[in-house]
Amino acid sequence: MPEQTQDDTGRDRDDDGRARNARPRDRFGRPLPFGSAGVPRIPEDLDLPPAETLDYAQRLLDEGLAFNAHEVLEAAWKNGPFAEKSLWQGLAQFAVGLTHIQRGNAKGARTLLKRASDRLSAYGTAPYGIDSPGLVDRAHTLLMALEQGKPISDTDLRARLTISH
Repeated sequence: MPEQTQDDTGRDRDDDGRARNARPRDRFGRPLPFGSAGVPRIPEDLDLPPAETLDYAQRLLDEGLAFNAHEVLEAAWKNGPFAEKSLWQGLAQFAVGLTHIQRGNAKGARTLLKRASDRLSAYGTAPYGIDSPGLVDRAHTLLMALEQGKPISDTDLRARLTISH
């Protein structure tokens, strides 16, 4: 990873001047003060094949680390083939929707889960065993719970990215 510096506004920048956030983060992706332990970060240059991406993101979701799963899926969205960008973007948005629920941000969760549902529905049959219909159903269930103000447990946040065999 490139060396981190700060610009005149105090923002982290890499050697090429691109904005980076080197601050540690908690398990929900919220920035912590410099020097805090935080959870391990996902490398910004992550570039895995689809099956490995899905496996890695699923392990993170299973551990309750939806923000980190989002980072993994976002890397696939940014590095993958153009024809699949909306699929990976929908998956990343689904994980961010879960992150917002974990953070107690119902409005943000509704916005991202709706976007994820729309993208995954519009994509059609997904490759790599991705369970788009199941994820869309899970998003709708969570959206209904949020609209009704019902509590959402960690168990309710469990989602399978792929069809289990």
